[in-house]
Amino acid sequence: MLSFKRAFKFIFCLTLVVGLVKVGYSEQNQGLSDSGGLMSSSQSGELSFTLPYEGLSAKLGKRFIKGHEQFDEIWVLAPAPGVWGLGPTFNEANCVGCHPKNSRAQPAKDGAEIEKGNVIKLGHRGAKGEVVPSHPWYGDQLQNRAAENRVPIEGNAQVTFEYSQFTYPDNTSVTLKRPIIRVKNLNFGDLDESTVVSMRIAPQVIGLGLLEWVSEQNLLEIAERQKKEGLSGRPNYVIDLETERAVIGRFGWKAAQPNLKQQTAVAFHSDIGATTFFFPEKNCPQIQVGCRELPSAAKCGGQGGCTGNNFRPEVLPSRLKNITTYLQALNIPERRIEDPEETLAGEILFRDSGCASCHVPTLVTGENTILKELNNMSFHPYTDLLIHDMGEQLSDHRPEGSATGQEWRTPPLWGIGLVNTISGSLGLLHDGRAASIEEAILWHGGEALSSRQKFVDLAKPERERVIKFINSL
Repeated sequence: MLSFKRAFKFIFCLTLVVGLVKVGYSEQNQGLSDSGGLMSSSQSGELSFTLPYEGLSAKLGKRFIKGHEQFDEIWVLAPAPGVWGLGPTFNEANCVGCHPKNSRAQPAKDGAEIEKGNVIKLGHRGAKGEVVPSHPWYGDQLQNRAAENRVPIEGNAQVTFEYSQFTYPDNTSVTLKRPIIRVKNLNFGDLDESTVVSMRIAPQVIGLGLLEWVSEQNLLEIAERQKKEGLSGRPNYVIDLETERAVIGRFGWKAAQPNLKQQTAVAFHSDIGATTFFFPEKNCPQIQVGCRELPSAAKCGGQGGCTGNNFRPEVLPSRLKNITTYLQALNIPERRIEDPEETLAGEILFRDSGCASCHVPTLVTGENTILKELNNMSFHPYTDLLIHDMGEQLSDHRPEGSATGQEWRTPPLWGIGLVNTISGSLGLLHDGRAASIEEAILWHGGEALSSRQKFVDLAKPERERVIKFINSL
């Protein structure tokens, strides 16, 4: 039997050959069924979130394969054999630990520990009520794992759910659940009422390159159009650490990161504990003396111990570049339309309910893509990459960039119908509370309340058509 790595390389080479036919794909042939435009794939199996764009050059193809290997590689604690740089405190030991098969993490179950792609974000409320998205003792993310017998973990968290019933006008009912987080086993002091706690689930990572390449002007035009519709969608302006400029954020649940390279560096630092040139210091708050004093792989030469004085990032620039290319070049599965008439009816209802105002069907790349044929290309992610007020029920009271606690980025809907097949379960919204598309819709509030109400007022067969349409994306 072929190993996964050999099988993947075989599929990659095969898709490069098939891709020669698709490179000449014209704009007029790009229908909504081709979610990623040229970067669309007919595959819909368990590996459909891992396949590359067929038109990659030889150079980019090699970088993609290397990036895929490095995305899966397990990090270790120096000086053990392997990729040095894990911890000293961390949540996972590799990227795929949070994004299995590039899909969403499995949502935390009632009464379970929060782990494996589910993390706890922290904040601290000051005397005047202002919230800083970090805790003085535990940083911005609770680390539930650590270098064994060297430093302690920061703590653990457990989730239970508070259940409620929602009843439609036709007396159909749906069970909704709201997460209640209990932080425990803390090693650096108890949390008090000033602490803000927010659970997050790792999303799927397909189509990120296309989202990165949308021009800022395209997004600003959408925001202006939404104002005329009474919506308050707006960009989350954040700092690009390379240029030191304020730019539009695109990635993360609150669009707090401007590009894939910086998003990847943040994940390495927060989830794995590895340093980069973006984040050269270990992820150790001041109070965690043992963590700060433990020798870092950033001071290791790779062969002769960990006592060097020259900084060497644990995530080398080449690794960051490879993984960024890997994420940029992943294909997007085509829509799966089994019943065209019902799906089209659901799409019309989706639009008429106002859902498409924020889940914008079509965006266009600019001229900064990795290949010329991807420039100025339409694709169909069903997002506007803007942040919106989603109401108090979804608020985590924790700001990021210019986003408030109630504001969240509109998540792309493409591939949503395959998540259950690939991940084995479905957890939607920022904390995975919604086990179905219907539950996610019913949690919409704030400026999405009107669209939610229009959905609620539909007859049951019409609601089912809307869900069928979303599952086809």
